Amino acid sequence: MGCYSTKLIEADICQPSYLRSMTDALVTAEKLLQAEAVKLSPRQPFTWASGWKSPIYCDNRKVLSQPYIREYIKSELCNVVFEKYPDAELIAGVATAGIAWGAMVADQLKLPFIYVRPKPKEHGLGNQIEGSYKKGQKTVVIEDLISTGKSSLQVVEVLRQNEIEVVGMVSIFNYQFDIAREAFEKAAVPFYSLTNYPSLLTLAGQKGIIQAGDEEILLKWRTDPANWTGLS
Repeated sequence: MGCYSTKLIEADICQPSYLRSMTDALVTAEKLLQAEAVKLSPRQPFTWASGWKSPIYCDNRKVLSQPYIREYIKSELCNVVFEKYPDAELIAGVATAGIAWGAMVADQLKLPFIYVRPKPKEHGLGNQIEGSYKKGQKTVVIEDLISTGKSSLQVVEVLRQNEIEVVGMVSIFNYQFDIAREAFEKAAVPFYSLTNYPSLLTLAGQKGIIQAGDEEILLKWRTDPANWTGLS
């Protein structure tokens, strides 16, 4: 595993731990754009399940259909786990979008793998955690993206209730909402993301995907997403 290196910027556990070098974050953002996993539409915003209007829609499942981009993302996730969580004994994927990525990371790093359902099965053994594990195992959770952090941290709580030690989380994308940062700090879960919303906007501006002057306005969406209605 010594071949895995990374250019992550070190972050204190009490600070937002999703920071990476701008170069790496831009490269990953470009990969997501190439796979059409991320779309920007500030003037005809998307509507999330929560009812929020959003200038961005992220579907990292599309990356799974692109072998070379998939390989890049897998390698970058492994880099982070190897560099930041060298004592990891178990990889946990978040159902459903994090299952494939978690399984690939576990396979590459030769670690056992489990995944966590949103709720226990209503039949069979009623499992919420699928796979074999031991109490006290140091575990890294793999997530495809972090928005408010609510669903991601629900998985952490399930693992902790089953006496599994969560040492951190790694995601592909992060919207960098303050509410997520505060939730992760409160839960004492360090986390890293390969790329993020501000980096994506920087790249979109460079490529002319968004209009000049829109980047600063779009960054403000994160401060009050519940009341944002789009650009005129």
